[in-house]
Amino acid sequence: MIWEVFRQENAGEYHTHCGNVHAPDAEMAKLFAQIQHGRRKPTHSLWVVPQPEVHEVDDEDTAFGGTTDKSYRWAVTYDVDASFAQEVADSEREQEEAARSRGDD
Repeated sequence: MIWEVFRQENAGEYHTHCGNVHAPDAEMAKLFAQIQHGRRKPTHSLWVVPQPEVHEVDDEDTAFGGTTDKSYRWAVTYDVDASFAQEVADSEREQEEAARSRGDD
């Protein structure tokens, strides 16, 4: 039987697929996974799963996150007048001058 192996490098990180092992039962699969995949790189934990129990859901089966246009969330879609940047710079300069005249340091 083929067992898929997922490795977690540090606690709290995601497990990533690192390969598979051939073993007759779960105990042997865990042992082989430790030998083949757990000692080559720093490893916090291993998941060992029978290959028939690994299932896929792809974009043809479902719509991940929907299909709505959410470009409004990104500021790059807004048109900003160039004079606005000058207005902000003038305001900052006025505030600095006012702070200096009050003696704020």
